[in-house]
Amino acid sequence: MDPMTIVTQYNLLQNGPPEESKLATYMKRQNNASPQSSLYTTLSKNYSNLDINQSPLSMKKAVDNFQATIPTVDFVPRNLVSSLNNPDGSSMYTKDKSQPIQAYQKNVNGTTYFYPPDTNGTNQPNGNIFDDPSGYLPMPSVESPTSSLYAQDDLRRDLLHRNALSMASPDSDQWPDLPENIEDYHDVYPLDIYGHSSKILSYSTSTYRATNSKTGEKCCLKRIHGFRLTITKYAPLIEAWKKINHANIVQLKDVFITKAFNDSSLMFVFNYHPDSESLQTRHFNSNETLNGYNDPFSSDPNAPRPYSHTKNAILRHQHSNGLLSENTLWNYAIQLSGALRAIHGSGLALRGLGLNRVLVTGHVNTRARLRINCVAITDILLNDMASSNMIGHFQQEDLTDFGKLLLALACRSLIAVHQDNLATSIDLMARSYSSDIRNLIRYLLSSQRRHITELMPMIGARFYTQLDAAQNHSDNLENELSKEMENGRLFRMLVKLGSINERPEFNLDPAWSETGDRYMLKLFRDYLFHQVTEEGRPWLDMSHIVHTLNKLDSGSSDNICLYSRDEKTILVVSYQELKQCLEQSFCEIASVAASDDHIKAE
Repeated sequence: MDPMTIVTQYNLLQNGPPEESKLATYMKRQNNASPQSSLYTTLSKNYSNLDINQSPLSMKKAVDNFQATIPTVDFVPRNLVSSLNNPDGSSMYTKDKSQPIQAYQKNVNGTTYFYPPDTNGTNQPNGNIFDDPSGYLPMPSVESPTSSLYAQDDLRRDLLHRNALSMASPDSDQWPDLPENIEDYHDVYPLDIYGHSSKILSYSTSTYRATNSKTGEKCCLKRIHGFRLTITKYAPLIEAWKKINHANIVQLKDVFITKAFNDSSLMFVFNYHPDSESLQTRHFNSNETLNGYNDPFSSDPNAPRPYSHTKNAILRHQHSNGLLSENTLWNYAIQLSGALRAIHGSGLALRGLGLNRVLVTGHVNTRARLRINCVAITDILLNDMASSNMIGHFQQEDLTDFGKLLLALACRSLIAVHQDNLATSIDLMARSYSSDIRNLIRYLLSSQRRHITELMPMIGARFYTQLDAAQNHSDNLENELSKEMENGRLFRMLVKLGSINERPEFNLDPAWSETGDRYMLKLFRDYLFHQVTEEGRPWLDMSHIVHTLNKLDSGSSDNICLYSRDEKTILVVSYQELKQCLEQSFCEIASVAASDDHIKAE
C-alpha cells in the first residue's frame, strides 16, 4: 500500500473521521456503541503501532489487521440518513434504540438501491428518489407498470378538453337568434366570450364554430356584420390566400355572403383550432390593452403617458407580468418569420400583424404553436385593390409590425411599442436579453428596406434547435399514438365476441349461442375474462387479454386449452380455428341484420 495512503488514514484517526465520510457512517450504524469503545478503540490500537519508517511488509500487515476489524455492513447513502433526521437533531431512523427501521432496498441486476421509508415507517418506496450527490449510487425512477401502455395523462387531458370544446352545444336561452344553419354549415356555436362581438376597422365582428355539411370538418366562421359590398372582384385575391397552407397560418377555406342573420353578413371560413388564445390574452393583462396596443393619448387619467414616467411604467409592467425567456422569444420569432416568409413569397401582405391576430395553441411556451389568424380580411374590408408597388410597401409594414410585436413581448408592456418609447424600450430590453435578439428587433424597426429572408442569418443555429424540438415533439406524439392505434382493432374483436356470446335467440333458435362453433367462443370468452387463481380469486391481467386477442386476430396456429365451467368438457383448438368460428358466426348475424333492414326499407 502507498505510504501516503497510510499517512492519510493515520491523520483521520488522530483528528477523527469527517462527519460526511463513509467511515463515520459505519461508526454511527453500530447500535449501542460509544465513540471510545468497540471499533474506535480497536482502530486506535492498530494504528498506534504504525510507523512511516516501517518496511512495506510490516505496514501491509498492520493495514490488514486494521481492515479486519471493520465489520461488514450495508452502506446507506448519506443523504438518506440525513433526510431521516428530525429538526431537533434526533434521528427518525429508529423508533427506539432496540427497533431500527430499515430503509427499503431493491436489487436490480446485482446493484442494491435504497429508498426511504414512508411516514408510517413501512419498508415501501414512496416514489421520492434520493440521489447521492457524489453519484455513488444511481437511483432509478419508479414508474407504474402500466405507464407505457397508455397515453400520457397531460396529452390525454388536452385532447379530451379540445374534443369537449369541439362538441359543445349552444344555450338557446343565451343566444336565441342564433341560426341553425349558415349556408353549408350547421351545428353553429358562438366563440365570442359572453356573446360580445369585436371590431375590425369600422365593422363589428362575431366568431362561430360550425361543421361543414359536405366534409364533416369543424370550421371557424368569422362574421363581418352589415357588409353591403360585393366580393366578386376579390375572387383572385381570395384564391391566392386559400392556396397558402402553412403550419403557422390559420388557413382560409372560403369566403361568402349570407342572409342567415337577417342582414348582409360577410363570412370568412378558417380552419378551427380549439383551445387556442391570442398572444395578447396569454401574455398581457386585459386592462392593459386597447385594440392590440394602448393608446398613449387616452383620456383615461390612469393610462401611462409617453413622455412622463414611461420608463417606470414599462418596468412596472415587466415586474407584474414577468419576463419571457429568451428561448420563448426566439421560438415565437422563428415561427412568425416562417409565416411571413410564406405570405410575402406568395406576393401578399398581412397588413396589420398584432398580438391579437396571433393564436397560441399549447400550454408550454417552448412547444407552443403560433398561427397568424384572420388573413385576407383587411384586404377586403379596406376595399382597395392594391397594386404590385403597394404590396411591397405593405410588406415593409408587416416587418415593422413584427418588430413591435417582439419588442412588446420582450418588455411585457404594450406601451413599449409607441414611437416615442422605442429607444427606451430597446435599452430596457438589452438589459435582460442577448445582443442577438436586440439586433433582430432593431433591424425590423429600422427605416431601411428589409426582406424577410434576411432574418435567417440573424436566427442562425437557433433554427436547428427549434427544428430539433419540433421533431422530438413529433416523435413523442407518434410514440403516444402507437400505444392507442391498436385499440380500434381489438375493439372490433370484442364487438364481434359480444354480439355472439350469450345471444338469447337467433333465427328462432334460443340455443344458437350455446351450440356448435358458438360454444367454443363461449369457452374462449371464459378463458379470456373469467379465469381465477388457485384460491378462487378473480385473475385480472391486461397483458393476457391483449396478447390473446392479438393471437385471435392474427389467426395464430398456437393451440389453446378451453374448459367448461363444470370442467367436464375440455377442448384443444387453435386460434386459427377460433377465428374461423368467430368470422362465420358474426357474418351469419350481420347477413340477417342486413336482410331485416332491407325488408324494413321496402
